[in-house]
Amino acid sequence: MPGSSSVPLKAPRRTPLDPAHTALGAKMVDFAGWSMPLRYTSETAEHHAVRRAAGLFDVSHMGEIVVAGPQAGAALDHALVGDLSGLAVGRARYTMICAPDGGVMDDLVVYHLDHLRYLVLANASNTSSVVSALEHRSGDLDAEVADMTDDYALLALQGPRSAEILSPLVGEDLSALRYYSFAQVLVAEQPVLLARTGYTGEDGFELLVPPHLAEDVWWALLEAGGPAGLLPAGLACRDTLRLEAGMPLHGHELHLGVTPYEAGLGRVVKLDKPGGFVGGPALASRAATGPLATLVGLVSVGAGRVARHGSDVLAAGPDLGARSPKIVGTVTSGAPSPTLGRPIAMASMTPGCVEVGSVVQVDIRGRPEPFEVVSLPFYRREG
Repeated sequence: MPGSSSVPLKAPRRTPLDPAHTALGAKMVDFAGWSMPLRYTSETAEHHAVRRAAGLFDVSHMGEIVVAGPQAGAALDHALVGDLSGLAVGRARYTMICAPDGGVMDDLVVYHLDHLRYLVLANASNTSSVVSALEHRSGDLDAEVADMTDDYALLALQGPRSAEILSPLVGEDLSALRYYSFAQVLVAEQPVLLARTGYTGEDGFELLVPPHLAEDVWWALLEAGGPAGLLPAGLACRDTLRLEAGMPLHGHELHLGVTPYEAGLGRVVKLDKPGGFVGGPALASRAATGPLATLVGLVSVGAGRVARHGSDVLAAGPDLGARSPKIVGTVTSGAPSPTLGRPIAMASMTPGCVEVGSVVQVDIRGRPEPFEVVSLPFYRREG
């Protein structure tokens, strides 16, 4: 309209592997401010490739934050819920950063690079807030916090054949690299920080690579893994894989309205750390009183519809047809499960309201659908 004005939308950031995604014909979407591949061909085929052979993901949207200095470990102990100063060099640890009231700001993976440096991996949408919180919580300690996201590309090679595919490119047997350990290696003659970590429920590796070398490593992995069944894989199957594995997603199972205890992850909270930590008193209180909700799995009874984030979970029973059935929980994530062949979901439930093996109803656009309550995870790899 004449006289009107509009503010142009900010274009999403592109990862160093964007040209590779274009060459492979990926369907790209805006995710957390980044242009990311949703799928390349079929998300179901990509999902099965990871479960049966291997899949290669670009996860360069994740934030990389370096905390360095003589008191870097002490700074992370104060800022996060876990014991990071006690983490050995060459090891990684899953942890969280919480608000003073115990609400989850983000879940993180921390790598202990050397005696003066730690690398913190944050979710893309939370990187800036995590950087700010770490800077504030470092206080007067001798530690510096730096957002190094632009200095890394991050690839994830996941699946039961990932070590078989990667070992020849590294030139050594990777069986000695333990879960949540990492090493500096050459992959296809390029320098890589190689970690045995992932977000799919399968064995696998994550590779931190200098951005200008990312395409070389990507294409080398695809070429080496092709005969073994490796496929490039996008965000869509990454979500169904992590859901089957019962892994939480920030913004769904994790957010400021829940503590680690409501997500079934109280084990990562170290309440006895000397000096305490931000959120410690609130989390100690929650640990003493018990969680306000319980995270459970739901599997569709029959070939029903998919329960999506935010759907109400209703108590089953003789009053199911009542005008106002009892709400006992909320779906946090839901999707069709390619492995189980049925819709699955995770739900935050009122503690003690249902038992494993019982049937509840999920309100899916005004129509109740039966789901069986199961223990998490839905899928666990062998070995």
